[in-house]
Amino acid sequence: MNTLVTGGTGFLGRRLVERLLAQGRRVTVLGRTPAPDLEARGVRFIRASLDDAAAVQDACAGFATVFHTAAKVGVWGRYDDFFRTNVLGTRAVIDGCRRHGVPRLVYTSTPSVVYNGRDLAGADESLPLTTRCPSPYPLTKAAAEREVLAANSASLRTVALRPHLIWGVGDLHLVPRLLARARAGRLRVVGSGKNRVDLVHVENAVDAHLCAERALSGEVGGRAFFITNGEPVVLWDWINDLLVGLGERPARRRISLRAATALGAACELAWRALPLRGEPPMTRFVAAELAKDHWFDISAARRDLGYSPRVSMVEGTAELVAELKGRWGGASPRR
Repeated sequence: MNTLVTGGTGFLGRRLVERLLAQGRRVTVLGRTPAPDLEARGVRFIRASLDDAAAVQDACAGFATVFHTAAKVGVWGRYDDFFRTNVLGTRAVIDGCRRHGVPRLVYTSTPSVVYNGRDLAGADESLPLTTRCPSPYPLTKAAAEREVLAANSASLRTVALRPHLIWGVGDLHLVPRLLARARAGRLRVVGSGKNRVDLVHVENAVDAHLCAERALSGEVGGRAFFITNGEPVVLWDWINDLLVGLGERPARRRISLRAATALGAACELAWRALPLRGEPPMTRFVAAELAKDHWFDISAARRDLGYSPRVSMVEGTAELVAELKGRWGGASPRR
């Protein structure tokens, strides 16, 4: 099976490419940054940006499955930049699949497409897609998911997966950011510290993508599925256990959700008005994500995709701590 992976050099995309190679499949990656190590293993690389609709459409020729994992990710930025990559880029992938007769498209979405500003406890796929959110990422991913699912047809079967907070060895975003904030003394428990959150280990997320591809031969076309480890954790307990395991001080200082939301609004205003680089230290969206419940019912993925999380939270956390400590020679770089 000849397979295209957009974003195949990212955290999830690379693990997916490696699993496909292990299955003996021919893999092509579409991305902006070449990966010589993958090319040395026989991966064909197409250097293109999702902004280039013609190149993206042409890249879809000759494949049995397209895994569209690439996206512009972040909690802050210009809406137009997110729209161009996440919506127009996805539209180009859909058009390319249609033009070249690709029979299967697996799209990597996000649970934040159902953001509504409230606690999400045991939420399922019946929730509507968001149309109002203080961050452009969920808005544009929701618009893209809507187009992917609407494109489902007899000739192009489509499915959207919503993995929540992908983590594990090799993660360059979630855990590294937590560690950087903790070491700088800038990590604060937002809200009560008792909110429950789902995460998904990267290997489980890859499993879900392969399960979805197989299931597209059945009746799952045109549907979206939440993908998690299926074992919600108390977010701040998990973060602090991870920090302690790495020899760092746990987060003890607190800020109320109301205060964090007000701080986020002030930061957003400053970042709009001034030429400040990077992301604000707090936004309204981040405040809600850190203080509220976000865990999901994955019974549909279990039943209809055949998805079953293999790597538990305990196993994955132990593996991550051991890998990081091994990289540091057994201790935090500060100690």
